[in-house]
Amino acid sequence: MKQGVKQGMKIVVAKRAGFCFGVKRAIDIAFDVAKKSHGGVYTLGPIIHNPQVVEKLMAEGVTPVNDIKELKNKNVKAVIIRTHGVPIQVMKKLTEAGYKTIDATCPFVKKAQHYAKLLREEGYKVVILGDRDHPEVKGLMSYAGRRVVVVRSGKDFPTLKGKVGIVVQTTQQIETLKELLAVAVERTKELKVYNTICNSTALRLKETEEMAKTADVMVIVGGRNSANTTQLANLCSSLSVPTYHIETASELKEEWFSKAKKVGITAGASTPDWIIKDVKRKIEGYRRKAG
Repeated sequence: MKQGVKQGMKIVVAKRAGFCFGVKRAIDIAFDVAKKSHGGVYTLGPIIHNPQVVEKLMAEGVTPVNDIKELKNKNVKAVIIRTHGVPIQVMKKLTEAGYKTIDATCPFVKKAQHYAKLLREEGYKVVILGDRDHPEVKGLMSYAGRRVVVVRSGKDFPTLKGKVGIVVQTTQQIETLKELLAVAVERTKELKVYNTICNSTALRLKETEEMAKTADVMVIVGGRNSANTTQLANLCSSLSVPTYHIETASELKEEWFSKAKKVGITAGASTPDWIIKDVKRKIEGYRRKAG
């Protein structure tokens, strides 16, 4: 055992670590469809941003594809729309092609889509706070119309004429929205805002921040392509606590905990419980060896 590791090292797992409501719902739908279909089930892109869960679903006959064209000449029994949703045009193409479509879009994302469409229909120029390259935002853009503007922060907010409406990528931080609004009120004459940030995201960030302030090491578990998991890791790093973003327990290194008295573990909304438990179990193993 490396010198300095304490047998009494405390290991705390965040209460809100792991699957959120929307992700759990999507995964339950996918496994249920797989069980009934016995293969021939596809998702447009990974159903959630977690490689291990995607692999598990593939073993059950649920295969991700990046484009509708990839479905051609395949025995397609069902196409599942992933948690992040898809653009309106994609839904239309699926319908026209005659595919059985099962919508597993997160209800909170659906709400954001609804508000983007509502603002457009009411004559507002829609501004989306989020990451333009994220699949959720790509979907939102299609509901917001051609004049949509996507910004990552208040610094990007342009001066706009006429009515302006704001919707938010569900995994954004409330602080980012506040900063944006401080700028928006100065650069618009008429402003309508729908705070579409998922409450689960906000609570998870708050819990993680409180944990990180008292921990010697923070371990963030989840896909590297997961926006909300990366957000958790960035938050902890900003608090100057040693932070390690991993996907599975196999990435853990014993020396990370050599002087830690308290280790905090949290995970993104797309991280399954079994991966979180594996991580905790392995860290506990380091502690046992100290005895």
